[in-house]
Amino acid sequence: MLAHHAPLVSMIAIGLVLAFLLGLVAHRLRVSPLVGYLLAGITVGPFTPGFVANQALANELAEIGVILLMFAVGLHFSLKDLLSVRAVALPGAVAQITVATLLGMALAWVLGWSVGAGIVFGLALSVASTVVLIRALQERRIIDTDRGRIAVGWLIVEDLAMVLALVMLPALAGALGGAGETPDWRVIAISAGLTVVKVATFVAIMLVAGRRVVPWIMHYAAHTGSRELFRLSVYAVALGVAYGAAALFGVSFALGAFFAGMVLAGSPLSQRATEEALPLRDAFAVLFFVSVGMLFDPGVLVRSPWSVLATVAIIVIGKSLAAYAIVRAFGRANGTALTISASLAQIGEFSFILAGLGVGMGVLPAEGRDLILAGAIISIMLNPLIFAAVDRPRSRKAPDQMLPAPAGGPVAVPSGGTAVPDAIPDLTPTSLTGHDVLIGYGRVGSLVGSGLRAAGRPVLVVEERADEIEAARRDGAEVVIGNAADPEILATANLSAARRLIVTVPEAFEAGQVVEQARAANPGLEIVARAHTDAAVSHLTDLGASLAVMGEREIALRILERILERIEAKDGADRQGADGSGLQAGPKRQDPPAE
Repeated sequence: MLAHHAPLVSMIAIGLVLAFLLGLVAHRLRVSPLVGYLLAGITVGPFTPGFVANQALANELAEIGVILLMFAVGLHFSLKDLLSVRAVALPGAVAQITVATLLGMALAWVLGWSVGAGIVFGLALSVASTVVLIRALQERRIIDTDRGRIAVGWLIVEDLAMVLALVMLPALAGALGGAGETPDWRVIAISAGLTVVKVATFVAIMLVAGRRVVPWIMHYAAHTGSRELFRLSVYAVALGVAYGAAALFGVSFALGAFFAGMVLAGSPLSQRATEEALPLRDAFAVLFFVSVGMLFDPGVLVRSPWSVLATVAIIVIGKSLAAYAIVRAFGRANGTALTISASLAQIGEFSFILAGLGVGMGVLPAEGRDLILAGAIISIMLNPLIFAAVDRPRSRKAPDQMLPAPAGGPVAVPSGGTAVPDAIPDLTPTSLTGHDVLIGYGRVGSLVGSGLRAAGRPVLVVEERADEIEAARRDGAEVVIGNAADPEILATANLSAARRLIVTVPEAFEAGQVVEQARAANPGLEIVARAHTDAAVSHLTDLGASLAVMGEREIALRILERILERIEAKDGADRQGADGSGLQAGPKRQDPPAE
């Protein structure tokens, strides 16, 4: 069969097709598409009839998705951002890992396992999935907020702790009841110290040399003028640094890619690099969830239902309550604590690696690995519902989360810091009427907004990025914080009483969602949208845009207009010279008198 001769192609093709179809079904049923992706993995896994995909290939493809995802996250972060949350993320992550490990050990004791098995089991339940956490933050547009930075900082500390655990486990296998020899504590101390030195060396190299080399590589590629080479440079840097970090310093792929993105974050090319990484990042992130689904044996639900339930309770309830209490103990707002709790209420890739190593070393029984996989699948499926439960009370403007903000926008204030827009929507409709609604206040939107304000027009801006929000407020516009594609956010713009809608966001898919909702809300509304391609123009006009302006076409028309003006002026001058206007002979021509 073709699947045996081309396992990689079969894995990608069948995995993506099934993920797409089941993702559509999940979306239709109003649940997260992640559920569909996981079901696709279960369908092609070894525990269900029919086609069985190659698990090893699936795991490696999933790792590429993790690398690209963390590289893109690093592009939005700086060392200053991470240091700003270290007071919460570092002790918080360590305390939460400790609590989760103790809970796992308690369950292991009930099940009659050894202490060593309990430690490995608890550690596997303590670390959250990189992909799930980042996707959840990105979907809610909060990754660049204070609570988003705390969650990512927390995740990085967890990753570092797991790197150390993976190094230490083989050395401690004998002491933990596994198949290893009696541990030599001197050797263990040397191994731990060497790991810390390697990680510190990698971080230092990236922050000192990488901060110069990586941006230089990207700028050099950009100056070639080849988009293909620039795109290739993005993937080469992300994958190359991640692989080098793992091979030379024993650092995880995810952590290596994160630092590669972080050292590039200060470059003017960071935004373009983010855009180039998106297509492959999303495709491989989907394959990550497919690979997770393949690991799940539904039979464990029948064999050990109460053990599965207890495992899920530790992940979803125990970890979340611990994280909530820790964040609140550090004086952070209730909303921030809830977000961190929801973010950590799942487990993923590091848990699988640790469980596999534990079983291989004879420390963890095979039943422990089954429970970890079952807990991962169920917690990942539950995670969107947990976030929805957290978001619902936040949308009602809880008093401890909201502060009055100028020009109609809530601001969250982190403890000991300055006010930072935190993507908490104020769902009170604007009182403006006859106004212009401007979606996005980036390079294009700010020019449009400034022009409208100069003309005396009332302007309402819908934006979610902190710098752009402040720029819109400085220009005197009223601001709604949030993603305009969200129906609840768009409803606050009072489109039924607006004069026109201007959509300046560059993504045609997101812009189309806004246009479609706006046209349904006000059939007579004038809608002007930005587009980058002819296909985007057709897409937006089909959804109801009165005019879709393609930037490249307008640039070409302006250039052509300038050229034709100069040609016409030159031709006029040549004709004037040919008529003798530059000669001294003869009287100046007089027009005949009017009758």
